[in-house]
Amino acid sequence: MALAGTGAILAVLWYNGVFLPGWIAWKDRKIQQGEYEILLDSRTVKVLYDGTVIWTSPKGVKVQDVLSCDADNDGREELILLCWKIGRYGKYRPFWVEKDEKKWSQHIFVYDYNGDKIVPQWMSSYIGEDVAELSSNGKEAPYVRLLLEDTDGKMSRWVWDSWGFAREETDVSFAVFGDNLIHEPIYRYGLENSGNFDFLFENFGEVIAQSDVAVINQETPLTDNPAMYGDYPRFGTPAGVGQAIADAGFDIVTCATNHALDLGTEGVDFTKAYFEEQNVICLGIQSEEEREAQPYRIVTRKGIRFALFNYTYGTNGIRLPDSNPYMVHLLEDEAEIRADIGKARAEADCVIVFAHWGTEYAEEPDDFQRKWADVFLDCRVDVVVGAHPHVLQPAEVLEGADGHEMLIFYSIGNYISAQSEKSCAKGGMASFTVSLTPEGYQVSEYALQPLTITWQEGGKYSVDYSP
Repeated sequence: MALAGTGAILAVLWYNGVFLPGWIAWKDRKIQQGEYEILLDSRTVKVLYDGTVIWTSPKGVKVQDVLSCDADNDGREELILLCWKIGRYGKYRPFWVEKDEKKWSQHIFVYDYNGDKIVPQWMSSYIGEDVAELSSNGKEAPYVRLLLEDTDGKMSRWVWDSWGFAREETDVSFAVFGDNLIHEPIYRYGLENSGNFDFLFENFGEVIAQSDVAVINQETPLTDNPAMYGDYPRFGTPAGVGQAIADAGFDIVTCATNHALDLGTEGVDFTKAYFEEQNVICLGIQSEEEREAQPYRIVTRKGIRFALFNYTYGTNGIRLPDSNPYMVHLLEDEAEIRADIGKARAEADCVIVFAHWGTEYAEEPDDFQRKWADVFLDCRVDVVVGAHPHVLQPAEVLEGADGHEMLIFYSIGNYISAQSEKSCAKGGMASFTVSLTPEGYQVSEYALQPLTITWQEGGKYSVDYSP
């Protein structure tokens, strides 16, 4: 009976938080921060300045981990404690709380380095989740974030917000559509309907709006000169198509295609300027005035920085102008491409390549695609989305020798076209989500949603989801 009674008492004490949780992994650390040496040992932190102990963590506080980083993005580092103490609140508690709890809870304490003093800056109330690991993303202000990993291995990211930390969303969703291949029957219908091309995207307004980043491959160059409108083999697409892309809510167009030079440098200049004036990021081409290499663009969503590349295998034999060898980004110089991706990786959290490649109408990737896929994998690219074959090809996750994983859609086919081949009427929407994980920012989920192009009476072409 005595043992049973003791066990019941211990159970009550455990339930009421008298004991610290058994899952805690107590760290021992030694950190050198300038003239300061931070020592975490036996759940206590000591800070030495010029070899002398100037500060010890408060009594009654047990320190699980310690970190030194610029937590509030003010350009100076702070001392961060992940710690435990009795009670959910500090010296002051909300007016509606009559009495603090008498049990252990987890907190984050922030201190400033100030000469030979360590000055309290911010002491959190109970965090609200069980944090097993504390770290930072290692960036410089204003991009510093605290990273918290819970006991299930799930990550959360916290930014300093005036007075305290606010949790940020760390899932970024992409929706990517294939070749917007505007043949004459398609643009003729739009021109005959007051020049309005909104019909092209009328079935995808919701998915575009719900995506953090929406991308489409603009296969053909734009023009506002009716004399330059054209079909295969030299395309010229009414500028109204570009307006419809902007109005639909697309964030990015990829324009490095084999038809990019169909209207010469004038077509490139007009297309680039048109999209940028509509606040749509235009990848893969550079205007006549943009003569310095601009191999990628950095796009930030929810604090995550994406480096975006766009290449094409060629331009149908049309030479790039000698005055601007970067007018269309080509899959040619491997050494240069490796160097560019390496530079981008140092600037960004995630690298994505949009590749115009492959054999037309082939349902499997060719040697050229696989060769460049190996290059991208070796460069630690995170996602590759391919177009140009006009048909769907497989998607898969490749793993490099170092364990790095890369999601690749070899071809997502056409978004819209008037091609007569049945296989060309089936395209796809590539969707994927990049999330914060213990290993960094990685693809957490992906899908390839089949789409179908249909012709309706009256000459209207439309695209919708396939069953």
